[in-house]
Amino acid sequence: METKQQDVVDCRFYENKFPEPEEFVMARVKRITEVGAFVSLLEYNDIEGMILMSELSKRRIRSVNKLTRVGRLEVVVVLRVDKNKGYIDLSKRRVNPEDVERCEEKYSKMKKVYQTVRHIAQKEGISVEELSEKLIWPLHRKYGHALDALKEAAVNPEAVLGEFDLPASVKEALIQDIKFRLSPQQLKLRARIHVCCCGYDGIDAVRHAIIAGQETVTKDDVEIQVKFIAPPQYLVTAVSYGKAAGVEAIEKAMETIKNVITQYKGGDFKRQGEIEVVGGDDEKNDLNSASESENESDYSDSEDEEEDETMGRVEDMDIPFDENDNVEDDDEEGK
Repeated sequence: METKQQDVVDCRFYENKFPEPEEFVMARVKRITEVGAFVSLLEYNDIEGMILMSELSKRRIRSVNKLTRVGRLEVVVVLRVDKNKGYIDLSKRRVNPEDVERCEEKYSKMKKVYQTVRHIAQKEGISVEELSEKLIWPLHRKYGHALDALKEAAVNPEAVLGEFDLPASVKEALIQDIKFRLSPQQLKLRARIHVCCCGYDGIDAVRHAIIAGQETVTKDDVEIQVKFIAPPQYLVTAVSYGKAAGVEAIEKAMETIKNVITQYKGGDFKRQGEIEVVGGDDEKNDLNSASESENESDYSDSEDEEEDETMGRVEDMDIPFDENDNVEDDDEEGK
């Protein structure tokens, strides 16, 4: 039987057909009316929900376009669900920035999973829901998150996928896809340091400290280097398959350099700034960059709304400049 196109592109991320009350979900605004904003829930096969006008903002609404607009991605919380009638009431005003961050991370992880699922479904001519029922949702229950399971399968496919009854062609296509998309990628991290010695040992002390810092990290999966910038500035870099391992290696190297250089008379060590990631795609957020900037600016828009409601804006007021000048001139003449 030929698989219908809508079945192939079905994108219900979770086993439940409807979200639960108090769950934070990602929504896209479809239309705005006098009653509120109608949205589609991206994680639940684009089923429709509604944000009542009173649930858009904690403050009095003067301009809906400052709060949301058609096409924008919004993090909302579920208030009520009527599964029989298909009604889902949502709120934006009850969502704080921490909730937004957690929901975006959750959505990003599941989006990575379903990029793979949709690709395999289209390639093998099966429905996304069928592949989800046979593989993704069981992995989600067993491993806590399907993405963690697929990342493990990229390294050891038989250990993760061996128990599932999948056609050989589907399993082979899945392994190829997750190895391409989800194999661990190297991250490059760096930190700037200030190292000098004004004593007799001078450059020899600095060289000793730098070499000791490089040699203190012995992990095979972490490469550490200390590069010269300009006296007395150095750059400590680490290349690793995880951010935590890279940060740990740099911290350890810097601590060793500090301990060695301060043993010399006139030795000095200073850390300049924080450790930062400068390369690698594994930790990047997959949300559309435009929607990210919209969500980030949403809070500043809300603050602007508050300013409009509490303060008069001088630039919008029509002040008769000539009259003010005349008043000042009259006062001076009176004196």
